[in-house]
Amino acid sequence: MPLIKSAIKRARQSEKRRVRRLPFKTQLKTFTKKFEDLAKEGKMADAEKLLPRVYKVIDTAAKKHILHRNTADRRKALFAKMLKKK
Repeated sequence: MPLIKSAIKRARQSEKRRVRRLPFKTQLKTFTKKFEDLAKEGKMADAEKLLPRVYKVIDTAAKKHILHRNTADRRKALFAKMLKKK
């Protein structure tokens, strides 16, 4: 545990932010996994319907600083490539 007053406050802030961002991180993992599973199973019609939702979740995660902007763009490009591949 931190002993310095500013470190105590920083720990408190970090925990609040972590809790606030947690649902977005969970949602990101859930939709990413769903899309990847659909793409690997060859269900491209379902994956294509899910793609806009996946994009929205990725963009939201980038906005909330869960993902870096470039990482978000790279993932979106990867998912588009997965959809186009099969």
